[in-house]
Amino acid sequence: MALFHFHATQVKRSAGQSAIASAAYRAGEKLYSEYYGDVSDYTRKGGVICSEILLPAHAPPEYADRQTLWNAVEKAERGKKAQLAYSFDIALQNEFSLDENIALARQFLLDNFVSRGMTVDFVVHQPDKEDGGISNPHFHVLCPIRPLKENGTWDAKQHREYVLDADGNRVKDEAGNDVFNSVPTTDWGRPETLEAWRTAWADLCNAKFAEKGLDCRIDNRSFVRQGLDLLPTIHEGPAVQQMEAKGIQTEKGELNRWIKATNALIRDAKRKIAALFSWLKEAKAELSKPQQPNLAELLGSYYTGRNAGAWSNKAKVGNIKQYSEMINFITAQNLYTPDDLEARLDTLSGQINGMKDSLKTKSTRMKELDELLRMVEYYAAGKPVYEKLNSIKFKKSRENYANEHENALRLFHMAQRKLKPHFSESGKLPLTRWRDELAALQQEYKTRQAELSLLYADVKKLWNIKFAVEKVLQEQNRPQHDREHKHEQER
Repeated sequence: MALFHFHATQVKRSAGQSAIASAAYRAGEKLYSEYYGDVSDYTRKGGVICSEILLPAHAPPEYADRQTLWNAVEKAERGKKAQLAYSFDIALQNEFSLDENIALARQFLLDNFVSRGMTVDFVVHQPDKEDGGISNPHFHVLCPIRPLKENGTWDAKQHREYVLDADGNRVKDEAGNDVFNSVPTTDWGRPETLEAWRTAWADLCNAKFAEKGLDCRIDNRSFVRQGLDLLPTIHEGPAVQQMEAKGIQTEKGELNRWIKATNALIRDAKRKIAALFSWLKEAKAELSKPQQPNLAELLGSYYTGRNAGAWSNKAKVGNIKQYSEMINFITAQNLYTPDDLEARLDTLSGQINGMKDSLKTKSTRMKELDELLRMVEYYAAGKPVYEKLNSIKFKKSRENYANEHENALRLFHMAQRKLKPHFSESGKLPLTRWRDELAALQQEYKTRQAELSLLYADVKKLWNIKFAVEKVLQEQNRPQHDREHKHEQER
């Protein structure tokens, strides 16, 4: 299944991150950090297919070595809260071979990153799929935020643009200092640049799909920008995907299945409503003519014709039953004219849009709660490890213990940062309230699904009415001699 995923973040010290550690983790290597004086060893990490350093022409050749490059970046940044690198993770396509995916990623980076003077640390991952699960090929990119000068030395991230008066002189502030604006040296961090990169990646993949004769396409735009009234699914993560691949149903998997089913229902309802609106315009034009029958009369004409051609009493009884059900429906809905039918469709469309907005709001909150509860699990699992580490007095033992439990400690610190605003003064988290709120939202989802099903049933009935009325109108518009010829054949 074609997939668009293009996520961009920053590696920064203010978040407790290290450029060396980030590069080592993505590449599955062991790298030494001169800035921190420690080693990041991820040589046991699996799923790394290939890794490369792509350099612009003016970059020092020694930067082709990963450890040299990122130690140089760390050395150039002296601030304790420095922004070190742009980080991208981008999905590859299962429809392409591994070699095709790697070549496509390399072409994209050379055309869009290296051509701008960016230094690129590029790693392709393809985690093993278990029990026939879906493969998840993707590539990671790390680029220093600070650009290189033409002589190969690091340039400033931003420069000053002084404010000038009408005579071209520098404007002074109250303290007598020159007033200036800080302007980024490059356009790499601009939202417009990121959007251009996302579009370029989608275009490159779609061109490859076309070259291979495949109908699938990807779109870098959100559902809203595409004009699609659909609900986004929630992120499952590798653990949930592995459980689902083994046939173990999870809450996230169930929710995503429900969202997909709801999206299909919304798409189908919208399609039928659009078709009904198109037909209503034609029917309204016909019924606006003098002495045109109303909806009940048109339905009566349709079933009278069906009974005239029926060969058994059973078929006639079935026709009468359908006719009665349709008349009861349009009467209960006060649908006596095409204008009434159009107004009813407007109401249905508004209700569906309202449900869609409500579901999107609930979906966003459910994601937030799910993420908080996930962080609670990481925090609870990692706290004993963290406390044990702090109890070890000898440096070598501490280092060995930290290396053995690196993943648990990393997850613990991440969870601690994200949960910090939610701790009460007594040091507790509102777990019960979060779980109750999540359960209530899930129940509301099911209720909305039932309501959507009822709307869909109404749309289906309106579609059947449209079919019957259209048949009658076609017969009425047929030339007189054609109708007489048909009646003679029937006799």
